[in-house]
Amino acid sequence: MTRFFRGLFILLVVFRHGLDELVLSSFSHPWLRVFTRVLTLGRTLHEPRGQRLRMALESLGPIFVKFGQVLSTRRDLLPADIADELALLQDRVPPFPSEVAVATIEQAFGRPIDQVFATFERTPVASASIAQVHFAVLADGREVAVKVLRPDMVTVIEKDLSLMRMMAGWVERLSADGRRLKPREVVAEFDKYLHDELDLLREASSAAQLRRNMQDLNLVLIPEMIWDYCRTEVMVMERMHGVPINQVERLRSAGVDIKQLARDGVTLFFTQVFRDGFFHADMHPGNIQVSLAPESFGRYISLDFGIVGTLTEFDKEYLAQNFTAFFQRDYKRVAELHVESGWVPADTRVDELEAAVRAVCEPYFDRPLSELSLGMVLMRLFQTSRRFNVEIQPQLVLLQKTLLNIEGLGRQLDPDLDLWSTAKPFLEKWMMAQVGPEKLWQQLKAEAPQYAKLLPMLPRLLHDALQRRAEPRVSELNALLAEQRRTNRLLQGIIYSAVGFVAGLFAMQVYLHIRLW
Repeated sequence: MTRFFRGLFILLVVFRHGLDELVLSSFSHPWLRVFTRVLTLGRTLHEPRGQRLRMALESLGPIFVKFGQVLSTRRDLLPADIADELALLQDRVPPFPSEVAVATIEQAFGRPIDQVFATFERTPVASASIAQVHFAVLADGREVAVKVLRPDMVTVIEKDLSLMRMMAGWVERLSADGRRLKPREVVAEFDKYLHDELDLLREASSAAQLRRNMQDLNLVLIPEMIWDYCRTEVMVMERMHGVPINQVERLRSAGVDIKQLARDGVTLFFTQVFRDGFFHADMHPGNIQVSLAPESFGRYISLDFGIVGTLTEFDKEYLAQNFTAFFQRDYKRVAELHVESGWVPADTRVDELEAAVRAVCEPYFDRPLSELSLGMVLMRLFQTSRRFNVEIQPQLVLLQKTLLNIEGLGRQLDPDLDLWSTAKPFLEKWMMAQVGPEKLWQQLKAEAPQYAKLLPMLPRLLHDALQRRAEPRVSELNALLAEQRRTNRLLQGIIYSAVGFVAGLFAMQVYLHIRLW
């Protein structure tokens, strides 16, 4: 019954914002088109379709807001106007009551909150679709931030996901574009992201990994996780003090080098992606601050690690080669890489793909961010990808989203930043490190313990290998020798019989000769 009323509420929201017209207009069935015209009678829908979709998702609650955020990254599936509008969705949802947060904390630790924290600020400092954050102080005096999961999220999520799967199935069966948009795959992708975010221990471990990766770079601060106070529903971390990165004038008045900050942001992104293959994938301004403390002045502060991206060694090498080819304007190499990786059919004409990529990218080189839109470049690349049947790789969706976040931050900090020229030296250095003697030496050091174990066993292993190779030949030789022995015995028998027969004839002749004499 609850699912029925939830479905009814969703239908009412869809009708109020005119999404029925948006969805049904793409269906190929004539009776559905007639039904669409009947539904739209008497309604004034002046807002653009993307804006109506965003407003509807906001009305449906936190889970649908989060779904819109994930959907906004799939520019390969959505029209540009809808993707741009969904990108405006923010986690600005009303906080849940502080009494509920306190009850969640007490249940997680099994004791009253005043025995967990020396002080606990009941008014949250941030509220998102999945959790909210409170400041507190531990018994030892350390200032901490406490992230608390929204109550009953698993139950709510499972109900809404069930409805999403059902609606996705309808769209896929009824819509002419259903198979291309892959709605069920999109819902499945959202399901994975959402369940990952529901485990705050998983988020804490991601933060710890990023902190370890970045500690020698001296460009970013990542809060330390207080593991004794981390649970699935509650995460306690070091409290960070900084200025939100979108308060540019405040940072400039404090003496922060804004242009250097923009360049450092590009360095951070490419380091996390290409060196580590593990990157912060939710870098919107609400999650990024800048430190003004004397010991860390001008360094980034990263927050909220619910969404991280990972890349394999193959992904990193492939992407680095693509970026390097782009920076060198070697569009033929870009096309060849797509064919070599299997992202396009093997019979794709390289020269045609090369010409298409050149037409997309060439107009944007040597331009500052004020005249460059990565969103526009990506949109045109995705249009090209559909033409050449390029398979969009799921592991790169988060990378695309993060690259757009970086563009937004860079545009805000330094509109004159040349993204290409800033990133090019880093990528060239990284590529040299991948194929040069330093990389070989690192691989040898990494494999040294294994080699140390194998070296004493090498003579025995070599002997065993030679023996195994020799065993089949020995058995064959033994079989041949046995056959030869059988043949020899036969020949000996024949020879002995012949000699005996000849000797008998000779003896008989001698005997007859003696008798005749």
